[in-house]
Amino acid sequence: MSRTTTPEHGDTPLPGGGQETGAGDPDSHPDRDTTGLRRALSWIALVVSAGAGALLSVGAFLGLYVRPTSDDWCALWKARDMGVLGITADFYRTQNGRVTNAFLTGVIYSDDMRGPKLLPAFLVVTLGAGLFLLARVALRALRVPAPPPVLLAAAAALVSALLFFAGTRSYQVLLWAPATVSHTLPSVIGLWAVLCAVRAARAGHRWARTAAVVAAFPTGVALGMLSEPFAMVAGILAGTAALLCLPRLGWTKDRYVPTWCASLCLGLATGLVLLTTSPGARWRRAQHPREPLSAELVGETFRDWWRVWETIAGQGAYAGAAAVGALLGLGLALTLPRTQAPAGLPPRRLFRIAVLLPLPLIALASLAVTYGLRTGYGDVGWTYGRTWTSFLLPLLLALCAYGTWGGYRLGLLLRRAGRPAARAAALVAVGAIAVGSTAALVRPVYELTTSTVVRATAWDRQNARIRAEVAAGARDVAYRPLLIGGLTEPLFARTYERDWAAQCTATYYGVDRIHRP
Repeated sequence: MSRTTTPEHGDTPLPGGGQETGAGDPDSHPDRDTTGLRRALSWIALVVSAGAGALLSVGAFLGLYVRPTSDDWCALWKARDMGVLGITADFYRTQNGRVTNAFLTGVIYSDDMRGPKLLPAFLVVTLGAGLFLLARVALRALRVPAPPPVLLAAAAALVSALLFFAGTRSYQVLLWAPATVSHTLPSVIGLWAVLCAVRAARAGHRWARTAAVVAAFPTGVALGMLSEPFAMVAGILAGTAALLCLPRLGWTKDRYVPTWCASLCLGLATGLVLLTTSPGARWRRAQHPREPLSAELVGETFRDWWRVWETIAGQGAYAGAAAVGALLGLGLALTLPRTQAPAGLPPRRLFRIAVLLPLPLIALASLAVTYGLRTGYGDVGWTYGRTWTSFLLPLLLALCAYGTWGGYRLGLLLRRAGRPAARAAALVAVGAIAVGSTAALVRPVYELTTSTVVRATAWDRQNARIRAEVAAGARDVAYRPLLIGGLTEPLFARTYERDWAAQCTATYYGVDRIHRP
């Protein structure tokens, strides 16, 4: 699908792609004096990957200490009493219309809390593996030799750790199943959908490409009925990719990529239509009537959007995504022969557009998400950090890509200057940022571990007492709210009739009512 760059595009061609280099040309081999730097680079990457991997392992292990809270109570009794199809129909008719969301919820909660306990480990493994493969695919598309696997592992591990732990709602993003199903899992599904599409393209069979295009539509429908924020973000990004990859622009030779993206976008739109027209969505809108579009609403949305990005910019650990990308770029610059540059790039003008577009597109997508939060939840909607995952992952990938390109260009510049000390200084600076970003996540992971384990211990004691009282015939039991992750606990409302969490908890335990101790 990609085309080899030529001198008029401003990039040095690959050997065999327009220029030839002799076997005895010293410039056709990596510098011998970079051996020490490459070794140091590998050690830094090993530290980052080991540190981020350890944090991710802790997060996955914490799944065993997940206990019900907020929406868990309702999902537990509905999955138990209604079954998977029953809870799916209930969501469509009376809740919110998210059919895919309801189906997955029914599957996950079908064996009480076993599914929610295993879900964090599943997310950690699938996201990390997907990011690792995505990096390999991207580098292969540029037709450069694969760097040491530890560099790719460091990038995948740190980006995953930043997504899970650097934000304001770590518990909700990784450990709370209702949020992970709605806002984390869609990103994982989208990532693997892209990888499958790339695999079909590289298979070289027409039937594989046709199958991928056909499969993109139901995938989009399912994602559209899984998460509205992700559907908006994915639609904006996929639609732009379809336009950039039109054959007439010279980046691709056929219409496979635009067709696949169009099929996905059509599926996303179909899923959103099915969701918004469902009886459950109509009921939900009736409970929270939306404000009519006005200049005041637009101004409030932009203020909320600015607060979102102020919060994100205040998380300095996110700089680690660019730093680990720069490590990867430096590794490429130190490994490639001097006369070799990445191929597969579009013409210079299109390349500039592709470089400049990601951040504005992510900003636009985040604005769409913020508008949905404002109209759906009012002036506190922007604080629902779990919904930011849909555009935070593309942001981290963009930062990593910018870092990779910047590190590669810096590495080439320093190689041409012939200053080993400057190369070592650049490596130390970039490595310090990457290692520091990893270290900055230790405290939030420690706090997350402490709060989760302490609550699990207290919850188990209370659950054992309630079970014993119910077995003895009690119909009204005491429940002490155990807050975690900024989530709603039973007995939060002023009146019991409006306390949906308390009513779901009572139904789960099989009693008529719960009350505070």
